[in-house]
Amino acid sequence: MKKYEELLVSLRQVIRAIDLYSKKLSKETGLTSPQLLVLLSIAEHDDAMVKEVAKTINLSSATITSIVDRLEKRGLVTRTRSTTDKRKVGISLTAQGKEIIKDSPKPLQDHFIARFESMQEWEQSQMLATMQRISTMMDAEDLDASPVLEVGQIDQH
Repeated sequence: MKKYEELLVSLRQVIRAIDLYSKKLSKETGLTSPQLLVLLSIAEHDDAMVKEVAKTINLSSATITSIVDRLEKRGLVTRTRSTTDKRKVGISLTAQGKEIIKDSPKPLQDHFIARFESMQEWEQSQMLATMQRISTMMDAEDLDASPVLEVGQIDQH
């Protein structure tokens, strides 16, 4: 097998691993990875504002709002308007939201981050440079992306 074929196989394996995890998460919890990350962020910062959640998980406020809309429809979060500043709306987990994150698997990127951080600094730098080069070779360097390991659209159900 040629080296570029081996590289393409490795890329496909990464894509498949993300896809399989996403399907497992959806089957077990009915959530996407971004939805789980939003719930976990809200759990850490009760009565959080959309802007705070967006900053915590590095997604746009518009994307977070869309995800929160879906989570609210499912009864997993509630929005509460501030009594001191009517422009501010806090987001909190419902009892059902707390229950679902208690039993949910860890986000895939948590596992990845733990392994990445256990690597030597030079290995981390080399891996980052290589992936950035691959992104450029695939004309993907200008695509909007967040550090969420998920296949498909970020704001899906």
